[in-house]
Parts: sequence; C-alpha cells; structure tokens
Amino acid sequence: MTHDQDIETLIVAAHTLTRLAALETANETPAAQWRTLTILREHGPLRVGELARLSRVTQPGMTRLVGQMVEQGLLTRATDAADSRATVVEATPLGLEALHTWLLHLTSALAPHFDDLTADEWDALRTTARVLTRNLDRAAATAEVAP
Repeated sequence: MTHDQDIETLIVAAHTLTRLAALETANETPAAQWRTLTILREHGPLRVGELARLSRVTQPGMTRLVGQMVEQGLLTRATDAADSRATVVEATPLGLEALHTWLLHLTSALAPHFDDLTADEWDALRTTARVLTRNLDRAAATAEVAP
C-alpha cells in the first residue's frame, strides 16, 4: 500500500466513524453546530466571517446558525471592540458543556466497537491519533494564516 493509499484509508475510516457515531447516538443536532462549538473552544471568540471561513460555510449560513445557537443559549454575540460593524461570537458555558456532554456520549457509543483491540492495537491507535493531531494542527495553523 502506498502512503497516498494509507491517507485515503484514514480519511474513509474517519468518515465511516463519523457516520457510525451519528447513527449510534441518534443525535439530531447538525454537525455544523458541534463544529462551530469546537472551533470556538479552540480559538476563542471570533468574528462571524472568520468562523464561517474556518467552518467552511457561507457567511449567511453561519449567521443563520449563530442566530439559532444564540437562541439556544449556546453562543453569545457582541460587537467587535475593534470594529463596531463586525460581530464577535463566543461559546457560552452552556455551549461548552453541551459539547463536552456530546463528546462523552459519542465516545461511550463508539467504545463497544473497539472492545476487541489488543494492547498493541491500542498503542497503534494512540500513536496514530497523536501523529494526526500534531500534523493536522500544524496544517490548520498554516491554513488559518493564509489569505
């Protein structure tokens, strides 16, 4: 198997894991909501346009999602102190708690699918997760500063 094929296998497995998680948890919440909360947890308060860019959605779509999440108490909106024409969005404690709870639920729903792993396989998964996190964090940081 080539390196490109290994990367493809990882991508397909990640998509399958995501779909399985959605089915197993029967969670009706749009993935965009969890993605938004995760981005805000990682980056802190952001302008709506920047949040849309990082989430890879349109600004009008993000504005709509932010409005819904504000109504649910998951986010707050404020005027940007540096530019009163812009809006800054921040996750609320309720939003961060919802994200934390969802991640716990997700983990417990998927755990049975990994019950048969050996200690060596767990070590391999742990190493893979560390390598992916390191490299993807670096790639994300580079993409975030690109125009």
